[in-house]
Amino acid sequence: MQHWLNALPYNAETHGETLRSFRGVVRHGTAHCLEAALSAAVILEQHGYPPIVLSFESIDLLDHVIFVYREASGWGSIARSRDPGLHGRKPLYATPRALAQSYFESYIDYTGGIKAYGVVDLRVLGDYDWRLSPRNVWKVETMLLEWPHRRLVYNEARVERLRRKYVAFREQHAFKPWKYYRGRERWMPLPPEFSRHG
Repeated sequence: MQHWLNALPYNAETHGETLRSFRGVVRHGTAHCLEAALSAAVILEQHGYPPIVLSFESIDLLDHVIFVYREASGWGSIARSRDPGLHGRKPLYATPRALAQSYFESYIDYTGGIKAYGVVDLRVLGDYDWRLSPRNVWKVETMLLEWPHRRLVYNEARVERLRRKYVAFREQHAFKPWKYYRGRERWMPLPPEFSRHG
């Protein structure tokens, strides 16, 4: 599933905002983070996985959504992003909170940082057709924005230290320093556009 999403160009929404169902993603051949999470949920639901997503709230209001699943080895995720550090994780985390924490360092950039996360089973939407609708499925986004999120406790000094490191590296190299992040061995494979910096 992660490999399929990696092969799709990121949906930069150049002709206006979208929130496509799996059907729309297949038709247009692109996906942004929430579209990718919905697509993973549709496909993997057919293989016995509940359609669960994890929503991140960022301090700069640039939120992120990933599909999450559980194996005997732990919680993992499948995701698509413009950011190399915000893709999927192998199922090696004891709890959804631990999985969410694994994104903390790589979420830091000029303005971003995780402040909270929420885990939602999309079946709470009942008969709403988020799976195959030919239209944008804005109700999903509205539900995620209203869903209770759990705060992540973090040290502001650490965030500022990580942000300074990010800015210095970015200014020197013109790309994000993802290959230096701790825990990278638990990441799923990245899309090819990031390979030149690996």
